[in-house]
Amino acid sequence: MRDVADHASVSPMTVSRVLHGDPGVSKATRERVLAAVDSLGYRLNEAARNLRLGRTSGLIGLVVTNLANPFYSQFALGVEAGVGRHGLKVVLTNTDEDVERERRLVEELTARRVDGMVVVPAGNDHSHLAAQPGSVPVVLGARPPSGVPLDCVLVDDFGGAREATAGLLAAGHTRLGFLGLPPSVWTSSERFRGFCVALEEAGVALDERYVRLRQRTIPAAEDAARELLELPRPPTALFCANSRNTLGAFRATSRLGRTVSLAGFDDFELADVLGVPLIVAYDPRELGRRAAELLLRRLNEPHPGPDGDAPLRVVIPTQVVRYGDPGAGHG
Repeated sequence: MRDVADHASVSPMTVSRVLHGDPGVSKATRERVLAAVDSLGYRLNEAARNLRLGRTSGLIGLVVTNLANPFYSQFALGVEAGVGRHGLKVVLTNTDEDVERERRLVEELTARRVDGMVVVPAGNDHSHLAAQPGSVPVVLGARPPSGVPLDCVLVDDFGGAREATAGLLAAGHTRLGFLGLPPSVWTSSERFRGFCVALEEAGVALDERYVRLRQRTIPAAEDAARELLELPRPPTALFCANSRNTLGAFRATSRLGRTVSLAGFDDFELADVLGVPLIVAYDPRELGRRAAELLLRRLNEPHPGPDGDAPLRVVIPTQVVRYGDPGAGHG
């Protein structure tokens, strides 16, 4: 910066003001400084700037479970937008639902001196994310903390599943199937709970033969849906706990030539074209933005508000979108 200042015949402070967009610098001075920057090939030393501002790296770690799932790309964009307004950058990592890999990634990000982390946890043991001396603030996304006092941002998984299932029941279906993730996944367990409560409220008994809970991929969901549809008395409607299960179920119904109503959690591109009757929609980017807000709050005020360290829980609402007639295929 001193070299640029000498080249432009200004002070280093003026160079700093130009590079940070200070409107008080005259146009002529700004042009002279920028010409010197171009001539010398100068680039801001972000590491030095962060140290001066009291930051460790200017980086935020983002740990997700499955980058192949479109939900996480939208979630990441929301986090990036939230922290980017404050000059922070995101380092994105993927655990593939492996708890040990998550532990290693969290340790590595801490060692690289990230300012904070947003984590979508892979398992139910979150002890490695608990605040410790020298650790960085952590906010959880999509799943709540277990046994540790951490801020989190969640989707209304229970309410969305309950409303969509009620829509299938109101359309006349009484034989409903459920396609979801393993019960150990909090989002899946909450969506299954919403499904069960809607059945109970309608006076319809849960039929365990119509429940499949371990589909993480579209091919696995297709196989599970085919199993249900090939039963002697198959379900007339399927509730799918995420977009991958919805797509797998759609493939199965199409290939078998069956008319079965679908309700799915997570909106996705072409859901309207495919004619999935009921979709539980929410904004994954908003989920990421709110997670970023909570993390920035912890970074700026380690003990904010009258409740001090009391963890915050933000719940993003859902809405059921109708792309077709949920009554088609019942009987």
